[in-house]
Amino acid sequence: MKYGFCFILLIMTGMHVFSQDKDIIHLWPGNVPGETAAKKAAVPTSDTSRGVTRLTDVTDPTIQVFRPTGKGNGAAIVICPGGGYQILAINLEGYEIAKWLNKLGFTAFVLQYRVPKKQEGALQDVQRAIRIVRSQARQWQLDPEKIGVMGFSAGGSLSARISTLYNKDSYTKIDAADEVSAKPAFALLIYPAYLDQGANNTLTPELAVDAQTPPMFLFATADDPYGNSALVMAGALRNAKVPVELHFYAHGGHGYGLRPGNSAADVWPALAQKWLEKTIH
Repeated sequence: MKYGFCFILLIMTGMHVFSQDKDIIHLWPGNVPGETAAKKAAVPTSDTSRGVTRLTDVTDPTIQVFRPTGKGNGAAIVICPGGGYQILAINLEGYEIAKWLNKLGFTAFVLQYRVPKKQEGALQDVQRAIRIVRSQARQWQLDPEKIGVMGFSAGGSLSARISTLYNKDSYTKIDAADEVSAKPAFALLIYPAYLDQGANNTLTPELAVDAQTPPMFLFATADDPYGNSALVMAGALRNAKVPVELHFYAHGGHGYGLRPGNSAADVWPALAQKWLEKTIH
């Protein structure tokens, strides 16, 4: 039998909604904490320069699931695209990264966190995302102790924030998923921004790095205007005796993702792959 419409099977797991055909999970089943605008799909901006799809006006945060190519390794990564907390570079620093991770055996979850200018909401969204993934680890054949986070630019800021603020009570618990930990097992920060907003360009005070902070991989370049963020974060991790690997190259700039033709984009993926292989085993 053929139908002229697309049937979407919705499975209620806990209280959030899982869309079977698109593998999209809406993080908040009811009201989104602190959000005053009505829930609706994110809005692509008119700026498509460099072939980048930019989303804004995110009021209904989601994660989209990308399953590994071939046999999975039991580990997952929640991906936080960048965009200055104004937009989300959703293909450059989301979908394209997810497909690369899939080839390495990872299950990837691309996060649409709230923008623009909703940093507190973004933290709530990434906390909730990690909790949902961990609480449903068995569904995706994952080890709940091998769920990490990865971010680019402002998404690198958000990844650093969840790595240090995972215990912050940023929203009222709504279901069983909120009973599990929001702490990432590891974090990768690629050309991160906004980590050096302390006095004299020191570590942003919000980032309370301590011995419990998860291990991190950082990559940045000297010609990146935000390059100091990776340096100060790596120093804070080292001082706290947290395992950290920092790669700081001369050239590459900012916002290159995985795309060819950029000297930094040509090298960081292989370095990150080696670090991930060591970290999850």
